[in-house]
Amino acid sequence: MKAIEIKRDIIRITKGNIERTEDAIVTEHPVTVKINGQEFVTMVCTPEYIEDMVIGYLASEGIIKKYDEIKEIWVQEKEGFVHVKTDKVNPYFQDFQNKRYITSCCGMSRQGFVFVNDALTAKKMDDVSVRLTPDDCFRLMKDLQNSAVTFQNTGGVHNAALCDVDGLVLSRMDIGRHNALDKIYGHCLKNGISIEGKAIVFSGRISSEILLKVAKIGCELILSKSAPTELALELAEGLGITTVGFIRNDSLNIYTCPERIQLNDRA
Repeated sequence: MKAIEIKRDIIRITKGNIERTEDAIVTEHPVTVKINGQEFVTMVCTPEYIEDMVIGYLASEGIIKKYDEIKEIWVQEKEGFVHVKTDKVNPYFQDFQNKRYITSCCGMSRQGFVFVNDALTAKKMDDVSVRLTPDDCFRLMKDLQNSAVTFQNTGGVHNAALCDVDGLVLSRMDIGRHNALDKIYGHCLKNGISIEGKAIVFSGRISSEILLKVAKIGCELILSKSAPTELALELAEGLGITTVGFIRNDSLNIYTCPERIQLNDRA
């Protein structure tokens, strides 16, 4: 596997003091996905769990509907290719999705409200299968932060985890916020891990794209240490997703669908 982080000589200035030292730097690598021999998309990512990321991406974009529609998948790590063979390509993909170059920071740079495939693949959460207390939220966020070793070393990645009330079930990191979630989704699809009764714990801002990614995975609740955007909250209300943000310093904000957070005194 390619290195996830490297050491680099730097000059550090701290309160006027100058020193030459080493710093840990996260790496990023392009990965081009080919579907049935045709180049589809190039993703810039942290070089681990590549196969899971591609599976999760294809499912969340509606290119495939389930994992067993993939007949074969293999990774050429050195060359930076992932090859996917399937005879069940969703016909919408040809009409609504052009070849794109996805950067690690900005996702797809949407030109409108959502892409057509977002509307086709986002799941509406009508049931309440997971409930957490505020203390659960604080504990799960602390667990995510404690597991974020690469972030602690480099400060250069996003972290996400699938969790239930008992703790973290699966955690992944990547330079791309969306990639971290795709790695979780792909692993669950490949290994038959149910999403029911689980939530997403996330290190970054809850943007509209992140909210839609959570909806595509099928999670009812997202916890973040950061802020949401207005469009993300509008989407969350429409899709029935509970959003909890600014989980830090024994404080949190419940923005939408508060019924999944157990409170002693409801405001």
